[in-house]
Amino acid sequence: MKELSLKYGCNPNQKPSRIYMEEGELPIEVINGRPGYINFLDALNSWQLVKELKAATGMPAAASFKHVSPAGAAIGLPLSDTLKKIYFVDDVDFELTPLACAYARARGADRMCSYGDFVALSDTCDAATARLIKREVSDGVIAPDYTPEALEILRDKRKGTYNVIRIDANYVPEPIERKQVFGITFEQGRNEIKLDDPALFENIPTVNKTFTEEAKRDLIIALITLKYTQSNSVCYVKDGQAIGIGAGQQSRIHCTRLAGNKADIWWLRQSPQVMSLPFKANIRRADRDNTIDVYISDEYEDVLQEGVWQQFFTEKPAVFTVEEKKAWIAQNTGVALGSDAFFPFGDNIERAHKSGVAYIAQAGGSIRDDNVIETCDKYGIAMAFTGVRLFHH
Repeated sequence: MKELSLKYGCNPNQKPSRIYMEEGELPIEVINGRPGYINFLDALNSWQLVKELKAATGMPAAASFKHVSPAGAAIGLPLSDTLKKIYFVDDVDFELTPLACAYARARGADRMCSYGDFVALSDTCDAATARLIKREVSDGVIAPDYTPEALEILRDKRKGTYNVIRIDANYVPEPIERKQVFGITFEQGRNEIKLDDPALFENIPTVNKTFTEEAKRDLIIALITLKYTQSNSVCYVKDGQAIGIGAGQQSRIHCTRLAGNKADIWWLRQSPQVMSLPFKANIRRADRDNTIDVYISDEYEDVLQEGVWQQFFTEKPAVFTVEEKKAWIAQNTGVALGSDAFFPFGDNIERAHKSGVAYIAQAGGSIRDDNVIETCDKYGIAMAFTGVRLFHH
């Protein structure tokens, strides 16, 4: 198949719409549903991300994409009991495979942004992963293949309309890519840089020059994630998964703050105050996510005021104070941080430090590199200048 007609483009008024190959056949097969223009943008970008994560780490990988940027990305490390609970998979009665763990991590890191996502899986989708996907509000999934049982589970999702795409894992695109803007064609070489090259971590200008193997792995995950995130972008990673992604900001400090705030929320969800919230039985997953997000925020009164808390809780929870939140966030350590370009000022490091960052990989090359290095040394952070920019548009 060389061409696939779509219902419409980015918006319903943008017709006609299609995807097609100028040479050869499409490397994808729609085996259920009817994916749209944005679905395919998410699917093809997210597939590249998980394919690279698998190649770099040797472990199954998953990504959760929304509007052409990842909300989460992860490899299939086992889940602790705490992570199982905050990702809402502690109630399953089946074994979580490595691919299922990768998916739970990718989907659970930023559950608010992952709502209605497109999923990418590096490996054949198994039944355990399909069962987790079926529980969530999602637009579709792309993977190199599906077991018969997994396909049966996914075909039953969304009254049979769930988008399921199979991609040829051996497909290699042409080295030159093109796109049109305002009737003008842009052309460039594909970004084929390999981000698991040990040489990327050889230029270490900070006093602390020690990167653990786990830190290097997490920095590689951050950089690969950034390669497919709309720029400017910053990514916080811990224990094999992205925990905060700041995408598409015009200012780098705003990227760092946005991603840092998301990382803080991920960590706060593991606090005793949140883990013990007395939710009513059978509350919808989306309502639970939104309630936790508001409870953690400065707008906590929106869910704790009289007449409102009764909708979500069996009893009124205590306020999670600013002091308590700061004390809990201070316990998060060993976080890795990647940036898709250089940090222009030390304020980014100050913000990163507040979210437990101990390792950084960034391009370097700012006229204020000395200020950035000095700020890292102030907190004992190890930082590598990769010399690599990862802008993505």
